[in-house]
Amino acid sequence: MKEWLNKGEHWIWLSSAMVSISVVLVFGLMAMITYKGAVHFWPHAVYEFQVEQNGQTETVIGELRDSKSRDVTDMQTGEEKELTQSLIKVGNRDVYGIDFRWINNDTIKSSIETLSNDVLVIERYEYGSVFGHLVSAKIDGETVTDKSVLLELLEEQVGQSSETHEQIGYIEKHLIGAINYEIEELRFEEKKLRLDDAFTPEEEARLAAERAEFQSQFEAYQAETAVLYSKLNNFGEVTVEISNGQTLTVPIKKIVDFWRPNNMSFVDKLGFFGHSIGNFLFDDPREANTEGGIFPAMIGTITMVLLMTILVTPMGVIAAIYMREYAKDGPVLRTVRISINNLAGVPSIVFGIFGLGFFVYILGGSIDELFYGYALPNPTFGTPGLLWAALTMALLTLPVVIVSTEEGLSRIPRSLREGGLALGATKFETIMKIVLPMATPAIMTGLILAIARAAGEVAPLMLVGVVKLAPALPVDAIAPFVHLDRKFMHLGFHIYDVGFQSPNVEASQPLVYATSLLLVIIIVGLNLGAISIRNRLRERYKALD
Repeated sequence: MKEWLNKGEHWIWLSSAMVSISVVLVFGLMAMITYKGAVHFWPHAVYEFQVEQNGQTETVIGELRDSKSRDVTDMQTGEEKELTQSLIKVGNRDVYGIDFRWINNDTIKSSIETLSNDVLVIERYEYGSVFGHLVSAKIDGETVTDKSVLLELLEEQVGQSSETHEQIGYIEKHLIGAINYEIEELRFEEKKLRLDDAFTPEEEARLAAERAEFQSQFEAYQAETAVLYSKLNNFGEVTVEISNGQTLTVPIKKIVDFWRPNNMSFVDKLGFFGHSIGNFLFDDPREANTEGGIFPAMIGTITMVLLMTILVTPMGVIAAIYMREYAKDGPVLRTVRISINNLAGVPSIVFGIFGLGFFVYILGGSIDELFYGYALPNPTFGTPGLLWAALTMALLTLPVVIVSTEEGLSRIPRSLREGGLALGATKFETIMKIVLPMATPAIMTGLILAIARAAGEVAPLMLVGVVKLAPALPVDAIAPFVHLDRKFMHLGFHIYDVGFQSPNVEASQPLVYATSLLLVIIIVGLNLGAISIRNRLRERYKALD
């Protein structure tokens, strides 16, 4: 045993055990997030419970989402007993005021496996889902009660309503949004001309003509949306029987989708699963981000990470080249290296405060005074936005890129540098054409680590550009296409907001797992792209290693 310990083999086994435990924990976490996130999109079975409380029996229709057991003390006998409760998603928030309800299992008279046949689940634009049985529909002033045609009629009406909503959204967000942007640009142009004393009658006439043309287009689009809104009001309404014989009338214009989960086959459920994922990825959020999709947050996250990568790469590479190839070794260089290593350990919120104080208030305010004085007092770059968020994340990840690049440069043989100089190349040419290309795999390694950290950070972004709900995307079809001054949404902040700021925790919990899964997938996807590039570069310079 003593000989075995002296050889140090126990450290090898201990290291292997720790690595194995870490791998199991990582894959276990990923499996849990994947399961919880995927279940959010699967159609849940709806049950019908007969609950007896205070001598009265009531019917509860809903999805069985969770159950728990705990020991309680009987107030009458003083004995300990196990109490089992079930969490039921009852929906119908406008009727009950809550989406979820805990029910003691000893008060349930019917079997917990009793499915509610032909139950209809309606997803609405507001007030959450509706659980109930379809009773009738009122279309064009006529009431339809024949259940053999109700579903087909409802599917047709909801499809037309969704198309109308999409047309309204396209006109308001894209067409009218573009016109408002152009009108605002004309207003800024006029202010600029007045500040420069160049607002001549000719310029005034030109601006008035352009403004009148945009106003004419705006009124035309506004009239078109008025027609579409009136069309929405003509789609009628449906009546649904919910718990205890109550009826609820739902206007068709407020219905996003509907389905009958208990009547679906496995193939139908798979189709619903794919359709739900598509809506989640490409729809805008609703109901204070607790429902709907995460498209703006996804676009904001990817745009910020890519912009951060573009900014941090030259800064980190240039700093590493100077420290390795040009700077002389001494106390100053050692102090700089120590500072860089310490910078990697600074809390991220400190970077956010620095970004807010220096980038936003000082640098952004100076840019506004120099180039956007005509827009003041409304700030352009003197307020949190995409550019400052990307720069803050670039500073946050800069030490990783510098250390990784410098490590890669140190592995390049000195003979290659001397060979380049011997052939008549300058030191700069030798570095740019021989040394730096061979160090690109190490640079990509630093970028991989930078992307992984920047995509998951939340605290600094809350100070320098991320908001709960952004009115416009940072990337669109309007020049200059990437709007660096705009605020944006981020998946990390979306998870924080939905998971910890939502008043309806049970309803938002599945969305937290789904968004977390998407964030992990985006990080893995970006890293796989960087790893692929790194591997190709390694193969190219493999013979020279």
